[in-house]
Amino acid sequence: MQSDLIDVKVTDCAGTIILKRPDHQNRLTKRMLGQLSDALDDLYREKAVRAIILAGEGDTFCAGRDMVELGKINRSTENLQIAEKDWGEAVSAYRDLLLQMLEMTKPIIASVNGPALSAGAGLVLASDLVVASADASFGLPDPCQGLVAGVVAPLLCHRIGVGQGGRILLASMTLEADEAYRLGLFHELVEPGKVWARALELSRACAAGASEAIQLTKRLLSETIGEHLETQLATGAVMQATSYTTEAAQEGVAAFLEQRPPVWP
Repeated sequence: MQSDLIDVKVTDCAGTIILKRPDHQNRLTKRMLGQLSDALDDLYREKAVRAIILAGEGDTFCAGRDMVELGKINRSTENLQIAEKDWGEAVSAYRDLLLQMLEMTKPIIASVNGPALSAGAGLVLASDLVVASADASFGLPDPCQGLVAGVVAPLLCHRIGVGQGGRILLASMTLEADEAYRLGLFHELVEPGKVWARALELSRACAAGASEAIQLTKRLLSETIGEHLETQLATGAVMQATSYTTEAAQEGVAAFLEQRPPVWP
């Protein structure tokens, strides 16, 4: 499946999905989320594809949600009830994508070639294996934009614990590759320009196992996460959608778009 916002290719046993908005740091739009979900489904149905690689075009993996689109939603809402509905739909699409990645029985490998921020960090956390460039980064700057990383937060804390997760979330931290690797957010660091090649090697390693065994193992990992995390993601989605309707979020998004420091209400 090809589209204007993502690219899909199959190499040997691996299917690669490339986020294709390099001029916008591969920021996710609502349409892009739908195309990404469709591409995952298509590759899941391809019997020859034994693992899926997720990558970003250019020098950024994914810098989060598209802030221009978020700003338009803010300006288009007439009252709090309409705003909550619009934001709820936007956040639910992202939450559903992460759940789709977690529940898919084919391994997903994140090929992180640069910054993975906010919603982009969530894509990393929902992947099974993470290969990153030595100059990549991982961050959740959402509070500095008046926002709450509600969907990403439970998954982050599941991966590395509440203590370190809370440190990153509350301080709006962006970690360099070596610290992200030390905390287990990145599983391997490689030289710039060799990230996808290493991800392909890992795909072949996954393909060396029996298909049924790999699928059952992935299902076991998903069930280990269990319904508890799914409930937390749903709760986080509500908190994130609610945060988008606040004055702080309106100021944070506006400040980002105007390239100025925010002035909090």
